[in-house]
Amino acid sequence: MAGVISISNLSKTYASGFQALKTIDLDIDKGEIFALLGPNGAGKTTLISIICGLVTPSTGQVTVEGHDIATDYRAARQAIGLVPQELKTDAFETVWATVNFSRGLFGKPKDPRFVEDLLKRLSLWDKKDNRIMTLSGGMKRRVMIAKALSHEPTVLFLDEPTAGVDVELRRDMWHAMRDLKDKGVTIILTTHYIEEAEEMADRVGVINKGQLLLVEQKAELMRKLGKKELILQLHEPLAYLPEALSNYPLELKNGGLELIYTFDAKEEHGAIASLLRGLAAEGVDFKDLQTKQSSLEDIFVSLVTEDSKEPA
Repeated sequence: MAGVISISNLSKTYASGFQALKTIDLDIDKGEIFALLGPNGAGKTTLISIICGLVTPSTGQVTVEGHDIATDYRAARQAIGLVPQELKTDAFETVWATVNFSRGLFGKPKDPRFVEDLLKRLSLWDKKDNRIMTLSGGMKRRVMIAKALSHEPTVLFLDEPTAGVDVELRRDMWHAMRDLKDKGVTIILTTHYIEEAEEMADRVGVINKGQLLLVEQKAELMRKLGKKELILQLHEPLAYLPEALSNYPLELKNGGLELIYTFDAKEEHGAIASLLRGLAAEGVDFKDLQTKQSSLEDIFVSLVTEDSKEPA
């Protein structure tokens, strides 16, 4: 069954000859938070702009809630709320006025109770009578989200939603996103804050040079591609690794006082036990040990770096 967003054979080549997207196929499920990660210029914003009807694709088809974005544009756009990177607001309008105006643009009847609830969920109610020009950058970002949600869309695109927002406000917005997800809204998130994707996403897509490198459940991605490190703090520094331990992926650090063993997160503990026995046999004593799990950022950097090495 197709997802709430279904993308098939999508590509975009501009008149200059630059290919921004290369054959994207992707389904996004209803009610999930999907994080799209990639470096600057990877194609994230182009992809979002095509789905939202702001950019015309070169090939392919996109449907939103079953509506084709080209042949059934109005219905598709009605289902979408978009929060762009740039802060575009009516500086001299009040928060209350601009959110109600956005709702009216989509032909929605006035509903003061709905708008009040929306502003309260985004911690904007006490600012409802403030002109937008008087708000902080973080509050303006919240107003953008309120405008995007004013017509009650079922799909919300957040393009770098917490850029320039302080940590406390960012966590408040994460809470607001979870609340929307609980209400059945599908959220597509692009972000430079990897911890944001790690915190929020159900699935992760990594895009680079216009190509979707992978799409995976976040937990499964970290299980399959994540690495673990076993860090041993030695009693005495080692000048070199004993020959008997040469089969293990070991590295000496910190002047020979740290021994790092890197292994797959899914690897069984038997290999670690074998290593520890080998160390004991060689008379290598340690005073402490700890493990470190790869973060989503480690995995992302690894994927993009590996892709960048391949010929274009």
